Amino acid sequence: MTEAELLRALFDKAVEVADPMRSLARHLPPRPSGRVVVVGAGKASARMAEAVEAEWGPCEGLVITRYGYGRPTKGIEIVEAAHPVPDAAGLAATARMLELLQGLGEGDFVLALISGGASALLVAPAEGVSLAEKQAVNAGLLASGAPISQMNTVRKHLSRVKGGQLAAAAFPARVLALLISDVPGDDPAFIGSGPTVGDTSTAAEARAILQRWSVPVPPSVLAALDRPTGVIAPGDERLARVENRLYAAPSQSLAAAAEMARGMGLDVRLLGDALEGEAREVAAAQAKQARAIRAAMRIGDAPVLLLSGGELTVTRRGDGVGGPNAEFCLALALALDGAAGIHAIACDTDGVDGAADVAGAIIGPETLVRAQALGMSPTESLARNDAHGFFGALGDQVVTGPTLTNVNDFRAVLIRR
Repeated sequence: MTEAELLRALFDKAVEVADPMRSLARHLPPRPSGRVVVVGAGKASARMAEAVEAEWGPCEGLVITRYGYGRPTKGIEIVEAAHPVPDAAGLAATARMLELLQGLGEGDFVLALISGGASALLVAPAEGVSLAEKQAVNAGLLASGAPISQMNTVRKHLSRVKGGQLAAAAFPARVLALLISDVPGDDPAFIGSGPTVGDTSTAAEARAILQRWSVPVPPSVLAALDRPTGVIAPGDERLARVENRLYAAPSQSLAAAAEMARGMGLDVRLLGDALEGEAREVAAAQAKQARAIRAAMRIGDAPVLLLSGGELTVTRRGDGVGGPNAEFCLALALALDGAAGIHAIACDTDGVDGAADVAGAIIGPETLVRAQALGMSPTESLARNDAHGFFGALGDQVVTGPTLTNVNDFRAVLIRR
């Protein structure tokens, strides 16, 4: 097995463990008597709905997922919409979802299936904000380099469905939300912008985030943030019958990959499942660490594997096509500068790095030499945020297609003497 094949096998293991068809059923209670309504959103939500019906049989409901991420269901309607910038399909589907929750009683039961991606797929702009304006704010946030927690704070206060508002719409029905985490720290309030979770942030904080990250916004958005928003406080009675249950997280996927790697004789060192920061800066730090480890290794030592998860960001400066994982790999390759014995992979477990249908990339000691032989400048590609273009030309992209799950970034750096 080559280094690239080994790294890809570890990534595939991390994705496999998070597959809702393998992991959701044991967290699902017996089907309640009375009316049951299933709602949800996210890149894993259709697969989650498929897993629910495998246990409960056909159900009434509607979930919204990314284009291409739909699954066959018998009763639950699957709607595909745009991600990471919302579109009219998501807007219409969210309105129908809210209608589905109207008029439920105390004896009714709502199962909410929430995974990463729900922030863009659940679309119900705050009063006075148009879809086009919401799209512009989303695009601006994505290009700003702001961490996901701050992006989601803004999204909550410009929405009529996030920050506990979806669950509040179902009151007085009982709500169980099953969550797949794609956020550092696994805080349910930030998974999909917390549609079933109460929130303590304020509109003033959201406005300050927009200012801090220099996100241009139209006057209507600022006006919306000057008015009381609909975000639900944690102690609100409308959330009293809501249970939020996290059942899959990045730590589980990293642990499965680590176990597999140890079975291959690797010395595994976990750097954490909640890393945040600018992709190129994290890459520089990990390159320095990998170089130091290799310099200290002796002949016969077991290969070392650095594993990490979390969600890195990219501040968009150029006109290229890229994403945090591919940019991490490109910056890592530059920082390693062809150092012998070091290979790496960085991929998003949902199969989408940035806005491209590419999971990420793989690098090795020969990456820069091969690029130069093709007349490409790695430094220029990084400056243009064109990591996908760079690795596409090399044939070193990792393309999975829809993985139907989402536990965020997976990074592995393999160091051999």
